[in-house]
Amino acid sequence: MVDESQLFDTGPFVSETSVEVAARVVTRRARFTVAYDGSGFHGFAVNAGVETVAGRIIEAMSKVARHPVELIGAGRTDAGVHGWGQVISCDLPAKVDLADVAHRVSSMLRPTIVLRDPQWVADDFNARFSALWRHYRYTLLNTPQPNPLMRHTSWHVARPLDVRAMQLGGDALIGEHDFSSFCRRPKGQTDPVMTRRVLLTRWTEIEPGHLRFEIRANAFCQQMVRSIVGTLVEVGLHRRRAGDLRGVLLAKDRTMAGVIAPPQGLCLWEVGYPPDDAPPKTTPL
Repeated sequence: MVDESQLFDTGPFVSETSVEVAARVVTRRARFTVAYDGSGFHGFAVNAGVETVAGRIIEAMSKVARHPVELIGAGRTDAGVHGWGQVISCDLPAKVDLADVAHRVSSMLRPTIVLRDPQWVADDFNARFSALWRHYRYTLLNTPQPNPLMRHTSWHVARPLDVRAMQLGGDALIGEHDFSSFCRRPKGQTDPVMTRRVLLTRWTEIEPGHLRFEIRANAFCQQMVRSIVGTLVEVGLHRRRAGDLRGVLLAKDRTMAGVIAPPQGLCLWEVGYPPDDAPPKTTPL
């Protein structure tokens, strides 16, 4: 429990608004790693009028810390997309026990949202702008029949896929490119910058019929990963060739890419930071 007498300046009692009182709280920058099931949310970022992951965290954390909270996330995941390694940063009263905050917020929001790896960081740390890269995983079930237990975390494709061709297609995306063909254009921006640097693409068959696509980049634009996965699945179905991916990139035309893979297979898996800002390694539950 926070001892509020230690958080505020002492002095004669005056009537103040909660905003004025909060402004005099001594705060420090904190970070947490967040795992969430995105099935019932309209994405991660706060969006007025709809349920979002960040909105729920802000509500719960403000109650626990007894202080208004504004948080920044490393990535804006779409509606229905999950997170295992999402990172958030926020300013909290300096006297709070971060482990207790993480525990109590998780207790309020579980099982859909869990906070872990709480730590104080430098005041200039920013979950978004301090990040060097983001790493996503996409799970695909390639079996004749769907698996009901995986329906919220994978895309079922019944026809056999050529995984080798899909890998060759993914290789063409590595490097710095304009990904306009794979991105949804941001609203209100007339000339958005769609250049991103992809560091890794990889398809792995975890077990027969259970495929995992991994992609790491300095940043992603909206629907980029899902559009890439959908296009590579068309390669795997031999509806287009692996070599076509280069042409799709160069076209800078959204209509040249394939279908957009459904959101439930996608998960923000990890975010990379400079060594001094790197979180401790954790193993998935």
